[in-house]
Amino acid sequence: MAKDPGPGPARRASDRGRYGRLNRERVLGAALRLVDREGLSALSMRRLGAELGVEAMALYRYAASKDALLDGLVEALHAELEDRLTAGEAADAWRAELRRVALATYEVCLDHPQVVPLLSTRMLAVPLARRPRATLRHHERVLALFEAAGFGADGSARLFRAFTGWVLGYVSVELQAMVDNPQEAESGFRLGLHHMDPQELPRLRATAPALADRAGPRDLTDGLDALVDGFTRAE
Repeated sequence: MAKDPGPGPARRASDRGRYGRLNRERVLGAALRLVDREGLSALSMRRLGAELGVEAMALYRYAASKDALLDGLVEALHAELEDRLTAGEAADAWRAELRRVALATYEVCLDHPQVVPLLSTRMLAVPLARRPRATLRHHERVLALFEAAGFGADGSARLFRAFTGWVLGYVSVELQAMVDNPQEAESGFRLGLHHMDPQELPRLRATAPALADRAGPRDLTDGLDALVDGFTRAE
């Protein structure tokens, strides 16, 4: 009588799904599309596996945890930004190139608004050296511009902080939720201004309709120019 071989090694989850064999780029691309469509709350290993047509366990070879998957979304966004900048024509002057970087960042963020919060929250959780390579390459690109402009290490660090804070802050304000009831035709009711006390919040009520409209890229670059002017005068 043949001896029972026992259960044997655990079955390896297949990484061949409906889009072919998985790789990191394909997994992160699917995660990005899922979040674009349904928001960050929809993202899970099980949901992403269903999206790709594989078992959730197959994904752990490409992202070891939910946090790693979130970091992967930051990586995917910066990789798209890098592709966009590489495909375009670099400017000759460093300030013009800095504006190009800011505008490309703005465009990519508006294409993927659901991922934008991760650009801040994951940077609060992930040490610099452990950030995705695409993110680090983006940091390097910006710092290289400051070096080309003649800023030393300290000046580059100050301007890097200011540039990053301005661009991410601007994008966050552009994307902030404003509409209270999208079914309302009248702007005041659509924004829910009737919920605001006119005695306590008169300026906010008056300004809210203007805040609800996106300022666009012009204000982004105007503010960036003013910021850079201040730093160059200080050097």
